[in-house]
Amino acid sequence: MKIRRLDTRAPSFGSEFDQLLAFESAIDRDVESRVEAILGDVRSRGDEALLEYTRRFDRLTADSMAELTIPVADLRAALESLPANRRTALETAAERIRRYHERQRATSWEYREEDGTRLGQLITPLERVGIYVPGGKAAYPSTVLMNAIPAKVAGVSEIVMVVPTPDGVRNPVVLAAAAVAGVDRVFAIGGAQAVGALTFGTRSVPRVDKIVGPGNRFVAAAKRQVFGRVGIDMVAGPSEILVIADGTSPPDWVAMDLFSQAEHDELAQSILLCPSASYLDEVGAAMARLLPTMPRRDVITASLEGRGAFVLVKDLAEACTVANRVAPEHLELSVANPNEWLPAIRHAGAVFVGRFSSEALGDYCAGPNHVLPTSGTARFSSPLGVYDFQKRTSLVEVSEAGARVLGLVAGEIADGEGLFAHAASARMRIDG
Repeated sequence: MKIRRLDTRAPSFGSEFDQLLAFESAIDRDVESRVEAILGDVRSRGDEALLEYTRRFDRLTADSMAELTIPVADLRAALESLPANRRTALETAAERIRRYHERQRATSWEYREEDGTRLGQLITPLERVGIYVPGGKAAYPSTVLMNAIPAKVAGVSEIVMVVPTPDGVRNPVVLAAAAVAGVDRVFAIGGAQAVGALTFGTRSVPRVDKIVGPGNRFVAAAKRQVFGRVGIDMVAGPSEILVIADGTSPPDWVAMDLFSQAEHDELAQSILLCPSASYLDEVGAAMARLLPTMPRRDVITASLEGRGAFVLVKDLAEACTVANRVAPEHLELSVANPNEWLPAIRHAGAVFVGRFSSEALGDYCAGPNHVLPTSGTARFSSPLGVYDFQKRTSLVEVSEAGARVLGLVAGEIADGEGLFAHAASARMRIDG
C-alpha cells in the first residue's frame, strides 16, 4: 500500500491538498431519472408498486404488505434471542445515547414586555418520523439507535422504520436495536421506493414528516428529490477522519483509527497531520504490518491510496489551521495536551479529545450522535440531534397598548415597502 505524503512547506502543497480534498458528489442523471420514475410509481400505485419493486430488487415475493410488516412482537423476540453480551452492549449503548441526547432537549419559552405584550417560542416535536436503515450485506444496529433515540427523546409520536431484507433475511440485531430504541412500526422495504412510501404514504405505510438515515445512491437521490415535501437529515458523502498527532500515541492506535474509516468504502478519506516525519514513518510501518490482518483490506487499501494522506506540518498550530480547512466529519486530537489545542478547532463534525478517544467509540456508544456532516459541511452544519426532531413556532400576543406603538412602527415600514394593506392592517388597531 502506498499512501501519499504531503508537506505544508512545499510550494505545491496548496494545490495538491485541494486536489486531495476535492470530492464532487456528482449527480448521476441515469440514477436520478430512475429514482424519479420509482417515486412517481409509488405515489400513483402505492402498495402495489412497493410489492413489485421488493420482488424485483430484494428478490422477496409477498402477496400483500402485511407480509412485509414486521410486528413489534418480532422486535422484542429478536432482542430476547441475542447472546447476553450483545444484548447488554446494545442496551448500554442505547442508554448512553439517550442520556446524552436528553441534554439537548429544548423547551418553550416566553416573556412579557412592560405594556403586556407576550412574545415567545413554542417548541413542539414532529408528529411522525421515518428512519431508513440499510440492509443487505451489512447490518447497522447503531444506525437504528442513533436515529431513533433522539427522535424519541424529542417526543416524536410515531417512528416508522424501513429496512430492506434481501431474499427475506431479517437481521436480528437490527430488529433488536429497534426494540431497544422504541421504534413503533417496521416495514421490510428499501430503496427509493421506501423513501417514496414514507413521503407520499400508501394504504399500508403512513406518510411521515421527516426522513432520516443513510442509504445507497438511489436512497440518497430519492431523499434529495423528496426534500420539500418532507424534511430530511442530510445527503451525506463518504466517511472521513482526520487525526492530529504529536507522536506520543502508539503508532498502531493511529494506524487502526485511520483504517476504521477507510474500511467503510473506497471513497472514504483518512488523513494524518503530524510535525514529526519519523512518526509518520512509524504509523506507515504499523499500517503495513496490520493491513494483512484486516478482513476488508482491499477496501482499506483502495481508500488510503485513493484519498488518504500523511501531511507533515510545521507544528500543531499549523495542524489545527489545516484541519479547519478540511472541516472533517471526525477529528482526533491524539496529542499529549489535547485541551490546549481544542479551542483552535473551529470546524469539525465531532472532536475526539486525547489518545484514548478513538473515533470508533463515537460510532457506537460514547453518547453523541454518529450522524455527522461530511464533505466540508461541518463549516455550517451540525450533528443529528434532538433539535432535528423538534420545530419552533413563534408566539406573538400583542396587548392593546402594544398595538398602538407597534402599529405606528409597522405602518411606517410597510409604507416604505409599498405594501399599503399591511400598513392599514397595522394602523387599524392603533385606536382600538
